[in-house]
Amino acid sequence: MKVGIVGIGFMGMIHYLTYQKVRGAQVAAICETIPKRLRGDWRDIKGNFGPQGTMMDLSGVSTYDNVDALLADESIDVVDITLPPGLHAPIAVKALQAGKHVFCEKPMSLTERDCKKMVAAAEKSGRLLMIGHVLPFFPEYAKAYELIQSGKYGQLLGGSFKRVISDPAWLPDYYKPDRVGGPMLDLHIHDAHYIRLLFGMPTGLTSQGRMRGDVVEYWNSLFRFSNEELSVSATSGVIRQQGRSFTHGFEIHLEKATLAYEFAVIGDQPTLMLPLTVFDDKGKATNPKIGDGDPLNAFEAELKAVKAGLASGNPSPILSCDLARDAITLCHKQTRAVQTGRPVRIL
Repeated sequence: MKVGIVGIGFMGMIHYLTYQKVRGAQVAAICETIPKRLRGDWRDIKGNFGPQGTMMDLSGVSTYDNVDALLADESIDVVDITLPPGLHAPIAVKALQAGKHVFCEKPMSLTERDCKKMVAAAEKSGRLLMIGHVLPFFPEYAKAYELIQSGKYGQLLGGSFKRVISDPAWLPDYYKPDRVGGPMLDLHIHDAHYIRLLFGMPTGLTSQGRMRGDVVEYWNSLFRFSNEELSVSATSGVIRQQGRSFTHGFEIHLEKATLAYEFAVIGDQPTLMLPLTVFDDKGKATNPKIGDGDPLNAFEAELKAVKAGLASGNPSPILSCDLARDAITLCHKQTRAVQTGRPVRIL
C-alpha cells in the first residue's frame, strides 16, 4: 500500500512515523506548501502528545508542493489527508475523483453538507473513503468497547466523558469556524464519535458553556436518547492556563460494572490519574491488561485497520463515514444549544 500524505503538520508527522511500523505500507509521497518541511526540517512541529518534530530523512519519498501533482502520481494507492479541517472536503473529493482511495483525518469536514459531498464522490468513484477517528483504538477506549460489546456486564446504562486541553496558542486558526472549528470540532469530536459508537444517535441534547468568538470554548452537554433510561454527558473545551495541557477520561455505567479511566498531562509530564478500572457487582476493582498506553500504538492499530480495509474492500465500521458524519452533527447541535440556551432536537 503506497501512501501519499497531504499536509505535514503534527498529525501528518504522526501518520508518517506510524506508517513505518505497518508492514506492507509505505509513505511514497508527501505534499506540503512549507518548503523546509519538504526538505525534512520538521523541527517546528509540535502537539499535545507524542514526539517533538525533528530532522527527517525523506530519501525515497517523492515531495510535492501541489496536491494536483501528487494526485497525478500513479504509484499512489491511497491519499492520507492531514490538512486543516476546512480543507478536508475539497481535497478528499479531488483525490477520489482522481481514482485514489482516501483516508481522511478527523473531523470528516466542518459541515454536514461537505460530508455528503465526500460520500457522494466516493460512491461515484468506486473508491473507499475512511475517516480517521483514532480514539476507539486507544487501549483504554478499545478495551471498554470490547467489554461492552461482549455483554459480560449487561446492558449500557450511560456514562460521562471528559476531554479538556489548555489553549493551543501555537495554532493561529484554532478558533476560526471555517478553518479548524475550535475545541468542538477538533477536540470533543472524539467523544462525540465514541458516544455515537456506544449508544447510537441521540434524539436531542442540552448544552451550557461559554463562547470565544463564533465557537464554543468550554461546555457541558447532556444527551437524550429514545431509551430514556440512558444518562450520558460530556465535558469538553479549553482552559486558559497552561499547567495542564491535556486530560481525558470516562466513567461508563453498565448493569453489572462501572468502567473508569482518567489521564492527564500535568506540567509536561504524562500522568495516569486512574488506570482503566472495572468496578464489578461483586465488590471487586480490577485493572484489565491493555498494553503500555503509548498513544502511538493507537495510531498503529488505526493504520493497520486502514490497510486491512483496503485489502478486503470492507473497512472497519469505526472508520465509517456514517459515524464520522453523525459526530459532526452532534457537535453543531451542541454549539447551537450553547448559543441559544435551549434544548436542541436531533431526531
